[in-house]
Amino acid sequence: MGLGPEAINGGTMYMGRSKSRARRKVLNDDDEDYDEDDTGYSRCWFRFRFLGSCLSPKSKVDSSVSGSSSQCDSKSTNDTSKDNSTNDTTSKDNSTNDTSKDQPVPSVLSSSTTSNSESIPSAPKIEEELKIASQLRKFSYNELKLATRNFRPDNLLGEGGFGCVFKGWVNENGSTPVKPGTGLTVAVKTLNHAGLQGHREWLAEINYLGELVHPHLVKLIGYCIEDDQRLLVYEFMARGSLENHLFKRSLPLPWFIRMKIALNAAKGLAFLHEEAERPVIYRDFKTSNILLDVDYNAKLSDFGLAKDGPEGDNTHVSTRVMGTYGYAAPEYVMTGHLTAKSDVYSFGVVLLEMLTGRRSMDKSRPNGEHNLVEWARPYLGERRRFYKLIDPRLEGRFSIKGAQQAVLLAARCLNRDAKIRPLMSEVVEALEPLPNLHDLASSSSYFQAMQTARVGASMNGRNGVIRLQPKNGQLTRSPYRHVQSFQSPKANKP
Repeated sequence: MGLGPEAINGGTMYMGRSKSRARRKVLNDDDEDYDEDDTGYSRCWFRFRFLGSCLSPKSKVDSSVSGSSSQCDSKSTNDTSKDNSTNDTTSKDNSTNDTSKDQPVPSVLSSSTTSNSESIPSAPKIEEELKIASQLRKFSYNELKLATRNFRPDNLLGEGGFGCVFKGWVNENGSTPVKPGTGLTVAVKTLNHAGLQGHREWLAEINYLGELVHPHLVKLIGYCIEDDQRLLVYEFMARGSLENHLFKRSLPLPWFIRMKIALNAAKGLAFLHEEAERPVIYRDFKTSNILLDVDYNAKLSDFGLAKDGPEGDNTHVSTRVMGTYGYAAPEYVMTGHLTAKSDVYSFGVVLLEMLTGRRSMDKSRPNGEHNLVEWARPYLGERRRFYKLIDPRLEGRFSIKGAQQAVLLAARCLNRDAKIRPLMSEVVEALEPLPNLHDLASSSSYFQAMQTARVGASMNGRNGVIRLQPKNGQLTRSPYRHVQSFQSPKANKP
């Protein structure tokens, strides 16, 4: 669940080894409209029935008294957001074939699963369960209501399985609300009492992020427990989620920023696995849970599904299968045995999404291309064919050497044998130099041949040799025989 302007947590699943039918957890992206203003901040407008589900009866009454709900009522159920951005067209973004959430998943909901039928324990009982870190601030419900301007619809940042997230403003060093645009900008996450996530995830979020502090984990500022209200207060991430930058923007995310984000996210996972006092398995690593600050520094958010890693002689944690379809490691889905290498697999999927510009699951693509990992596997081990995996929207503005190394790293992370996958510290080491490589493909004659190959090549069915269409009566050989000898032009260094 996101904490920035466009942070939407979609497609999370609860899975088990039974053959029960899939159960959808959250809304499709088709139910969301986006609007980006010229300051780089985005707002998302939801139909009134979705906004109402985020607020408890108490908050809805407060909103009606203040008149803020009238702003939602004035919008019809077919209302879409304004589009103030020339580079981010809502109609295109919402039709980018986001079908990953429609995939069927084996599902079992045990009595321990948080759902809309789960009662919320009283505040005194909750206090006993919490391991509240001393640096967290305790907010009253009224303070957060005022900080978000009565949870106004135009302060709505997003919605996930947990609930809605609103933008707000509080005192730099306290809990009192301040005038919008002043003090500390925060993201306030509310508990949706009708949602599939709830008390357990709320507790996990506090107990993990209350203790874990790292530059690449979203900072939890405070919380609210009051009657049946459960709210969390985070730092505001100005550029929203990686998901929206990859899949919902008309302009592609630049190559070097992609590599920076991959490195930051890898550092966050490495900290959880290898540096934290108690090992933590994140269990829900995906593009919507990677949030970006104004400088595109990436931070991991949403620890509702996090789990303590195995300790002592234990090799894994046995648990109910939970995560997001398309990102979960196959051995975890099949056995319920969870290890840190399950996160490594998920990282490989996200890295592949950054390389290709494709979603992990997309049923709108041709047969054989629905599942990103399965489509990409034939190209992962061949240096000559790596270019087929690179997002064509980059138009050659990527490092050839960096792309080759990133593809090989993705292949290691996605190995079917979990034991062969690298540690996240090894992933960090492999990614360290990639943001600084400037051997741009677009500046080489080889890239021109690549583009020609994309359009005119025909594949030999037996040996996979690329043959180009005749040009001036002659056949041109594939440039990938010599791609390793490519020299980086100094003129292209920034």
